[in-house]
Amino acid sequence: MKNLLSLIRENDPIIIHRHTNPDGDALGSQTGLKQIILENFPGKTVYMTGDAAGRYAFMADSVMDEVADEIFPTALCIILDTSAPHLISDSRYQQAKALCRIDHHLFIGQIAPVELVDSSYESCCGLITAFCMEMGLRMNSAAATALYTGMVTDSGRFRYDSTSPQTMRCAAFLLEHGVDTNEIYRQLYASDFDQLLLRAKYTLKIRFTPCRVAYIYTTREELDATGADEFTVSRGMVGVMSDIQGVDIWANFTETERGVLCELRSSQYNINPIAVKYGGGGHAKASGATLPDRETAMLMLNDLDELTKGANK
Repeated sequence: MKNLLSLIRENDPIIIHRHTNPDGDALGSQTGLKQIILENFPGKTVYMTGDAAGRYAFMADSVMDEVADEIFPTALCIILDTSAPHLISDSRYQQAKALCRIDHHLFIGQIAPVELVDSSYESCCGLITAFCMEMGLRMNSAAATALYTGMVTDSGRFRYDSTSPQTMRCAAFLLEHGVDTNEIYRQLYASDFDQLLLRAKYTLKIRFTPCRVAYIYTTREELDATGADEFTVSRGMVGVMSDIQGVDIWANFTETERGVLCELRSSQYNINPIAVKYGGGGHAKASGATLPDRETAMLMLNDLDELTKGANK
């Protein structure tokens, strides 16, 4: 942690990256770290880069900066919440003068010379909060709100088994710095009638493998017909399968112009090696990947079925 703080102290400008198709943790850690740096090192120039915030655009300061090419060779680039290089939003980090990474995913391989990687944390936001606490850095309400939002989303409102005593210590620290939880939950979980209809439609699409892996497959035509964006269908609808009795693994496959987006979840099995096998990554019980076609998606589904079958022998 001291090496990371030294890099931040010694470099200006700073560019903060995270993974593509950002979730609440990616954006929360990105905006939260930016605010921490500005609070503790006034006068530094801090940029955020990446694709659009999507359904998390309600988060303050979630609009990305336009960063000129010539800035990167003079900058420290910080990569957040990303386990593999091909997942990083904006590949220009490779031109940086200095590079580091903060991540809570299972370690696949080194990306930067200086890395703070700890998969015991439920979120990258939790790890950044711990970094702030341990290094004695000042925290403002904007940073605390962003980081708390990321902790909430990646821990499933503190329901997932990644939630630990350190999660609650970090959450308590953030709550002491002006977090309005009512506003966060209102933005995250309020559903209009169209969203409720969409969840009902996707509940009816659930199918099961022979070993009772639940899955949903959405074709490109079906996605276009919903009128919803791909993130809402891919990341948003995987949760409709999460509380089915007797289902320990569930997967959501969504065809897009970039390939088949796969969201994998489990209540008790480590599905991460299967995600890695197909070019993805993530956590032991929550991973994802982007596949080239439906045939490959069905091969992945078969591997998930075999995992359940093997565990129950």
